[in-house]
Amino acid sequence: MAKKKFRGTIAILTGGGDVPGLNPAIRAITIRAIREGYKVLGFRRGWAGPVNIIRDKKADNSTFVIELTEDIVNKAGRTGGTFLHTSRTRPSHIKKSEVPDHLKDYYIEDTNDLTAEVLKNFDYLGIDYLIPIGGDDTLSYGVRLYTEGVKVVAIPKTMDNDVPGTDYCIGFSTCVTRTIELVNTLRTSAGSHERLLVVEVFGRYAGYTALLPTMAGAANRCVIPEHKFDIERLTELMVEDRNANPSKYAVALVSEGATFEGMEEMTFSNGEKDAYGHKKLGGIGQLVAARMKELTPKFNNGRSINFIQQNLGYMVRGGNPDAMDSIVPMAYGNLALDLIMKGIHGRLVILRNGRYDNAPLEVVTSTKKMIDISTFYNIDRLRPSYNTFEMKPTFIMTGQ
Repeated sequence: MAKKKFRGTIAILTGGGDVPGLNPAIRAITIRAIREGYKVLGFRRGWAGPVNIIRDKKADNSTFVIELTEDIVNKAGRTGGTFLHTSRTRPSHIKKSEVPDHLKDYYIEDTNDLTAEVLKNFDYLGIDYLIPIGGDDTLSYGVRLYTEGVKVVAIPKTMDNDVPGTDYCIGFSTCVTRTIELVNTLRTSAGSHERLLVVEVFGRYAGYTALLPTMAGAANRCVIPEHKFDIERLTELMVEDRNANPSKYAVALVSEGATFEGMEEMTFSNGEKDAYGHKKLGGIGQLVAARMKELTPKFNNGRSINFIQQNLGYMVRGGNPDAMDSIVPMAYGNLALDLIMKGIHGRLVILRNGRYDNAPLEVVTSTKKMIDISTFYNIDRLRPSYNTFEMKPTFIMTGQ
């Protein structure tokens, strides 16, 4: 059998938070690429991989980059998380303490741009194409590299489903599926004790992970980042829902980035910021539950109602992908290869209105993807709007 002609080297990396579906995407890219004559490298630890490469043949760079084979990706391809590991490293903003040891004499500012080193490392490794898989933070640096001449084809990933330009991001379906399952699990306790159930879910700027499960019947009400809500109104509605329910409970989903009137900013678990300037969110569910408990007597004939409050957190992020997050990553990986084999780059592979496609990579940084509340959210009833569904995509709310 004739040996395949070598067609170049493709590098893959996964950045930001882990989600189910990353390993199936890596598997799809690698298997197809190898069979088409490409060498495939996997950068470990997101953008930290290309930052830390030492350009010396005697150096051991295996901590930050490995050559991928069918055996390697087949073992991990059906599992959750990312076997390449991930980080929230931003090569254009590296703190002095995080500059690699071999570069400390050259980068001495409090914050350093190591993009020049990343570009040199790509040349050193002979990389022809880069496929970053991530959310808008990870992919925004992919846009930066594209402007520097790197041939980038990107794949959108985030449970929040908020990467602009696409209807679907890897991880979203599993997140929604788990949210529905876990809320239904918590219902038994809420009903047994006749309590109000407040569940905090992911969603920094966009409320897709709260709105869609509520639309599917997982909750009575939801509050989302796109609308600053009145907590007295939420309490009133929840008490009405509880008292109308024969089992005497009601459920509200609260996006982590939601705020109510009187709050100046989102609720943060601590003051630390990641490389992209984001503080870690957390605690709005607990705050909402506590404030609502104080308010319940006003709407319940003077009697207080107890709460169950739960933050789903990593329970919707860990574990194996569902069917959607096994199929879409496979398709996205092959779409990326289709573009590379045609010599096309500077693109984001996407799902739009139920069909696979691609869009200019710059869409990632051109806008914010958020819910159109005038179409999909009832701000008085604090729940989804159930209007016409004709010709809507699978997950109802588009990426436009």
